[in-house]
Amino acid sequence: MKMRDTFIKPMHPEGRKFVAIFAAITLLLALISSFLGWIGVGLTVWCYYFFRDPKRATPTREGLIVSPADGIVSLIEKAVPPAELGMSDAPLTRVSVFMSVFNCHVNRAPIAGEVKSIAYRPGKFFNASLDKASADNERNSVCITMADGRDLAVVQIAGLVARRIVCFTTVGAPLNTGERFGLIRFGSRLDVYLPDGVNPLVNLGQTMVAGETVLADLTSDEAARATRLA
Repeated sequence: MKMRDTFIKPMHPEGRKFVAIFAAITLLLALISSFLGWIGVGLTVWCYYFFRDPKRATPTREGLIVSPADGIVSLIEKAVPPAELGMSDAPLTRVSVFMSVFNCHVNRAPIAGEVKSIAYRPGKFFNASLDKASADNERNSVCITMADGRDLAVVQIAGLVARRIVCFTTVGAPLNTGERFGLIRFGSRLDVYLPDGVNPLVNLGQTMVAGETVLADLTSDEAARATRLA
C-alpha cells in the first residue's frame, strides 16, 4: 500500500454534493475571514472523510457473519425483529453497532443471500446509542434469506444527527457477504438480528470494521465470547 492510500480514500458518490456544498460555503467564509475559511476547510475535509468508501478484505468462508458497519458494539440483547419485516415474533439475539460521525458510514451485507423483504418506517431521532432507538427511531429493515433457508435481519437506524437513510438493494436481489447495500448520513446505528441458536463472537465495546470483523459463525457451536478491557 502506498503512503498516500493511508490518507486518501475513495469517496462514495452520495457524498459528492455534500462536499461541493461544504466547499462552496468555505469559499464564502474565506471572503469574510481567513480564520473562518480555515474552519470551513476543516469541515470540508471532515465531510469528505465521512463519505469515504474504502475497500475491505471480507472473509469468504461460508457461514461467517460480518459486521455491517464500522463502529462500536453498543448493545447485545434478545429482541423481537421489526414487525414490518414479517419475521417470527420470537426474540432473537440482536447485536447493535453504533457509528459516530467519524466512522465510515457505508453499510455492508453481513451475510450472503437473497433480499426477502425491505421495510422503511419513519420515526424519531433519538441518540442512536440508546436502546429505545431501535423501536422509536426512523429505520430501514432488510431481511436476507441465506442459502440454508434461514433469515437474518439487518436494520439501518437513523440517529440524533442523521436525517437520511439510503438503501441500494431491492427485494429479490442477491447479496454477497460484505457487499455494499446502504448508507446513513451523519451518525447512526446498525442492528443485526442473528438466526435462532447463533451466538455472537463479539462483545460490548468492541471496535468493528464493516465487511471484515466476524460477528458470528453459523457453523460454530462456540458459546458467546467473554472479553476484558485492557
